[in-house]
Amino acid sequence: MSTYLIAALYKFVELPDFAQLRDPLFEFCEQHDIKGTLLLAREGINGTIAGPEAGIRAVLAYLNSDPRIVGLVHKESWADKAPFYRLKVKLKKEIVTLGVPDLKTAEMVGEYVKPEDWNALISDPDVVVVDTRNDYEVGIGTFSRAINPKTQSFTEFPQWVAEQSKEGGVLHGKPRVAMFCTGGIRCEKSTAFMRSQGFDQVYHLQGGILKYLEDIPEQDSLWEGDCFVFDERVSVRHGLEPGDYDFCRACRMPIGDAEKASPQFEEGVTCPYCHGMHTPEQEERFRERQKQVVLAREREERHIGVSMDELQERREAARRKAEEQRRLVQQAKDA
Repeated sequence: MSTYLIAALYKFVELPDFAQLRDPLFEFCEQHDIKGTLLLAREGINGTIAGPEAGIRAVLAYLNSDPRIVGLVHKESWADKAPFYRLKVKLKKEIVTLGVPDLKTAEMVGEYVKPEDWNALISDPDVVVVDTRNDYEVGIGTFSRAINPKTQSFTEFPQWVAEQSKEGGVLHGKPRVAMFCTGGIRCEKSTAFMRSQGFDQVYHLQGGILKYLEDIPEQDSLWEGDCFVFDERVSVRHGLEPGDYDFCRACRMPIGDAEKASPQFEEGVTCPYCHGMHTPEQEERFRERQKQVVLAREREERHIGVSMDELQERREAARRKAEEQRRLVQQAKDA
């Protein structure tokens, strides 16, 4: 049996005292050997944590003991290896950053659609299906018929909606929009935003892609590829089984067989997404770290390596570089 229980959780709820909740929550998680990241904001709570089953159950009970957080949405999966190495409880302006002030997500959220009803909805040609995740996530898997807004961050989504709502855009004259994301939180906020922009018939996949992959048999599925997840599993497939992707340890982008076959790939040092963006000194540090990772693996020990925050920064830099490369290629084609 797998050792680590993983819980992805969130709830949009008014928490004016969210800053005072941080320290007690951190201490409780520490006492129960929990790792991962939890975000607290005035608009609610969001995060993914992992640990022994008893510890996870205790934390969920602790959170639900707050009357405001009762009914907290969470999804569970299991892992043989620790998906997180540290515990963080952070205070944020938003639990998922859209950059639209005063959006009342809990009040404006769109219509939930259960996984068993999702196929029929997104097969309707009158429904526009939108993947609200970032471009690199969409790149390894999505639903058939889904539109990729090609956003590098969620804060770009409102601009995409504005552009596509104009004449000739994919949203123009299309009142019915179905949206989805990994666990449900991003599409809850995006449906609330869409409704604030005058779209009345807005739907989203209840529980997100993860719930769909858990509940819907592969033979009945309209999902294509893997689903990116923000932990050491990297991606999952139907039944939430581990997928076929790894992380580039230099930039944190998901890499598969194609990226690993590239001459720009060196394990732990560089990949096609971040090749050429690091200094020679950085690459030497990465090689030394990779050597230690290999030695730890041979001793069957865990090597933590670089922090998630630093890896996230590298991923952002890699995405910016890839976007600039695409822009230059397009300029050359248009010339």
